[in-house]
Order: sequence, then C-alpha cells, then structure tokens
Amino acid sequence: MNWRCGLMAAILTFGVSASAAAQDDQNYIETPSLLARVESGALPPVAERLPATPLLVTLEGELQPGEHGGQIRTLITRTRDTRLMAVYGYARLVGYGPDLALTPDVLRAVDVEESRIFTLHLRPGHRWSDGAPFTAEDFRYWWEDVANNAALSPAGPPAELLVQGAPPQFEVLDDTTVRYTWAAPNPGFLDSLARARPVYIYAPAHYLKQFHESYGDAAMIAAAVTANNVSGWAQLHNRFDNLYNMDNMDLPTLQPWVNTTPGSTSRFVFARNPFFHRVDQNGRQLPYADEVAQTVADGRLVPAMANSGEADLQSRGLNFSDVTVLRGGEERSGYQTYLWPDGKAAHFALYPNLNHNDPVWRNLFRDVRFRRALSAATDRRIINQSLFFGLAAEGNATLQPLSPLYRESYFRQYATYSPDAANRLLDEIGLTDRGPNNVRLLPDGRPLEIIVENAGEDPQQIDLLELLSETWSEVGVRLLIRSTSREVMRNRTYAGEAHVTVWSGWDNGVATPAMSPGNLAPTRQDTLNWPKWGQYYQTGGEAGEPIDMPEAQALMDLYDQWLSSNSDAQREQIWLDMLAIHAEQQFIIGIVSSVLQPIVVSNHLHNVPEQGVYSWDPGGHFGMYRPDQFWLDASRR
Repeated sequence: MNWRCGLMAAILTFGVSASAAAQDDQNYIETPSLLARVESGALPPVAERLPATPLLVTLEGELQPGEHGGQIRTLITRTRDTRLMAVYGYARLVGYGPDLALTPDVLRAVDVEESRIFTLHLRPGHRWSDGAPFTAEDFRYWWEDVANNAALSPAGPPAELLVQGAPPQFEVLDDTTVRYTWAAPNPGFLDSLARARPVYIYAPAHYLKQFHESYGDAAMIAAAVTANNVSGWAQLHNRFDNLYNMDNMDLPTLQPWVNTTPGSTSRFVFARNPFFHRVDQNGRQLPYADEVAQTVADGRLVPAMANSGEADLQSRGLNFSDVTVLRGGEERSGYQTYLWPDGKAAHFALYPNLNHNDPVWRNLFRDVRFRRALSAATDRRIINQSLFFGLAAEGNATLQPLSPLYRESYFRQYATYSPDAANRLLDEIGLTDRGPNNVRLLPDGRPLEIIVENAGEDPQQIDLLELLSETWSEVGVRLLIRSTSREVMRNRTYAGEAHVTVWSGWDNGVATPAMSPGNLAPTRQDTLNWPKWGQYYQTGGEAGEPIDMPEAQALMDLYDQWLSSNSDAQREQIWLDMLAIHAEQQFIIGIVSSVLQPIVVSNHLHNVPEQGVYSWDPGGHFGMYRPDQFWLDASRR
C-alpha cells in the first residue's frame, strides 16, 4: 500500500474525477431489504433516491464489489459510543482516504482560491436520510440561525471558521452552491470538515426549524420544552441538534446507517440510510450491510466476547495485551486478528507541567536539561520488550513514518537511554545534593520526588511507570504513581497541581502539510504540558496565563504563520520547524509509538484491509477505509 501517494499535491481545486460521478446510463440494482417499501410506494426506487451525480466507488484489487444484506455486529463500552457510527460511517463534505489525500465526498466538488475563498458544490438531488432535500438552505440555516444565534451559540461560530478573529462572508449562490470567503487564508478549513469529529457547517433545517423560535410554533415549542425538562427553546434545539452523537433517532443524517433504537439501552441497531450518496461500479447503492448492531458491554469483557465470536468487527476495548487471547480463539470462533499500528504521535508519553504552581517545580520543568535528563533516564527498550514484545517503535513523540513529514532525526533526538548523560545533566543543573536512598534534593532541600499521574484507564500505564521508576531511581529521581480518573487528572493538571502526567501523543501522528499543527503549539487547555497557556489562547486572554517561555512562543508564532500560509511548501516548512523545536526541547517525552492495535474481523466480513493504520485523526479509525464497503458473505446475509 502506497501511503504517501499524492500527499504533497497542492489543494487548489477538487474537481469531479472519473470515479466521482455515476454515469448517466448506470443501471442501478435495488436493495433487497428495501424492495417491499419501494413496491408499496413508501420509498422511491433507487435511481430516484440517489443524487443525480452520486459518488461512484470503484472496488478492485484487494477490495471487491459486494452484495447487499446482513448485520455487522460490534461491541461498545458505553451508551455514548453511538457516536462511533458518525466516526466510522465517515460521510464528510470532504474526507481522507487510505493515501491521506483529501477529496470530495458528500460534496460534488470544491473550488479553492488563494486558500481563502472556498466554493462548495453539492450533489443535485442529494437527500437526507428521511428523504428531504439536502441543499444550500441547510448551510444557510446553520450559519445564520444556529452559529450566529446568540441563544444557540453564545461563543459564536467555531474557531475553525474565524481568521484573525473574523468570520467569513457566507453566500448562497444557488440551491447547490455555497461560498465562504475570508479576508486572509484559512488553510485548515477543509481539514476541519474531514476530522473524526468534524466541524458541521450544515444542519437539517427542515427538521430543526420546528424547535427554533424564529420558525416553529410557539405553543408546540413550549410543550416540548416542558416534556423534555429543559430551560427554553435554545436548550431544546441544541439537545435535538447533534449530528455527531447519533443518539436522536429522529434527526436526519447523511451517514450510511441511521439509529433506529430509542433511548438508552444495551443494544443499538443502525439501519441503512436509503438515500446514501455512494454507489459501487455494479450499480449497488452503499452501504452493503443492512444493519450495524452495537451491543453495550463491560470493557473488561470485550476481549473475551470477541474471542467467543460475538463481534464481526471490533477494536474498541481491545489492547495489544489481548492479542494472545484473541489469536487463541480465531479458529474456534471464525475470525482473524489484524494488527494495525497506532497512528498517534506516541502511544505513551510523559507531559511535564510547565505551568506548575510551585515555582521550584515550574523552573525545573522549564529547564530543557531536566526534560532531556528524564528522557535519557528512560530505558525504552526494556519498556518495549516488557509490554509490547519489542514490536513498538522506541523514540520521541513526533510524526510517524506513514507521514510525509516524518524525519528520523526528530524521532531519535535525545531518546537514547544513557544514565551517564542523565546524571551529567542533573549535576549541571545543580541537583548534586543527595538525601535518603540516594534521592537528589531540590534547590529548597525537598527530595526530587516526581508524582506521575494517570487516568486509571489502562493497566499498561502502571506497568510503564513501574519500569520507569527503576531506571529513574538509578539517577537519583524518585517516581511516585498517582492513579485517579481522567477528569481528576485533567483538572489537577489544569489547576497547576500535577507534576507530570502520562498520556498518548498527538492524535494526528500521520499528518500532512494540509493538516493543522495546532496540537504542537499552546493552543488548547487539554494539552497537558502547558494547560494554562492553552487556556489563555482559547479564551482570548480571559483565563489562564500568557506564554512566558521563548521556545513555546516560537511554536505559537509558527502556528500563526501556518494559519496565514497559502502554499503547501510554506505549510510543510512550518510543520518541520515546529517538529524540530519539539525534538530539541522535549516538551513531551515520548516513550513508544506505533503500538499494534488488534482488529477482530469475522471470516464472513470482507473488504476490511488487513494492513491499515489505526488513526483517530486523520481517518476516524475505520472511517477512511469506508465501512459502507464492508460486506457479509452469503452465510451471514
């Protein structure tokens, strides 16, 4: 598989390729499970359900055209995981494929001028899952009546739609064409539409208007407010308007499957969207599978349930440590265990809190020599061998080899195990005095005891920290482990109380120049090594602390340059400069990456690639491999 094919192409215009629109004389095949509804008149025939120019999917090579029918079973660990159907379904205005190229999907085409003028062309005749037309009105309604309505969106439009604090000019050119124009480039706009959790710039206006004070019947709205126990029409509207959660079975969608299960339960069934916009070369409307069933299970039981054949497609709730158990059940339960490398910048990484409240700890964590010393005192080989049988990659938190921006020097820099180098750096800082058990002393005489906090969700993190404590103790650093919950861990970090946290690296570990490098700069509070700087940026200076460290400010300056860039060459160089700073500064101490994620695939399920990358962004885990193309053989149809 050529992962880098087409990655560096400039994004100027997305036209309609030969495979992007169905031919006028295409003979469509009616979906068997919908035939009775078509014959009764409850549904129009498939030729009328598809857009005039549907997305034509040509399956060849390892991917073969399939047959309609059957139910794909999967396990989820909480009811809110219904949202995974929006992630895996991955119907996006524009989306990424396995080659990481960004192409039109729901849209027929996109015209881009100067990286600041975006003209979006919809597919004529495209419909929502309830059969209502999907048109420019759905974009206008969202922009004028939702994003710019103070009651529904108190903070205004999403940050991704603001350039230098200013929103775009929005225009409806006709029923199937809208345009967004910014005064300066907005290079991250298209990427924001393609994420696992995308920025939705449209909404089903025909459905939501009934709950909007400007359109709906006041008496009906008042009754619905009372029935749903909410404070007013805005809260009512927002409750029903959530295309990502997939928990409102009445909310129309553009995804391949539609939720048919009301309320909170232990099993959710998603039925095919009869108006889905993709079709294969044989004239079969996608998705192939009639249904997807999500069964809620205790996360601790997922490996055993997968082992017994209770899932056709499973990754949620599975870890590398489950591989032996999973492989043991393959022949008996009729499945295969694929191993996809994790697409994050690091599977495990340490986040020293540069915004710690204690000035002694803050100054120490901000000293690059101290961060490099901790990295040099980390024996990644032992961790890899002990936890991952030596199959992970040992090095910094940076982009992965699948990314065109990967540089081995960034991955290796300061990531070699060397107690001598660690001791030399710690002595150079002035931490030469020792206390009981040979633990070094801080400048104020306290022992150098670093509390590393974890969310208590992954037992391997505890194993990791226990291994780390052994090698750190050899250089006079004592590591203490604090296990809490994700919420407590994050809140302690945000408040400046946590020393160091253990988490994964950036989600977009296989990034291209077209993807935002915002995760590399202090742009978000939930980046655990500089939460107060991120909060300051997110709140426009109303909370948090301004950046007061030159190297961090350099990252922010580069990010600002990326936001105003208008060429792939500029964006590539900015990415490389930011990655070089991270490698030099060790802001995040990466441990291992490319850890293999087990994927359980039933022998009856086809078109799931044996080799893939398990990436949240870009790609939505299974999303960029298009589960609507997965099909079940005759025995399961």
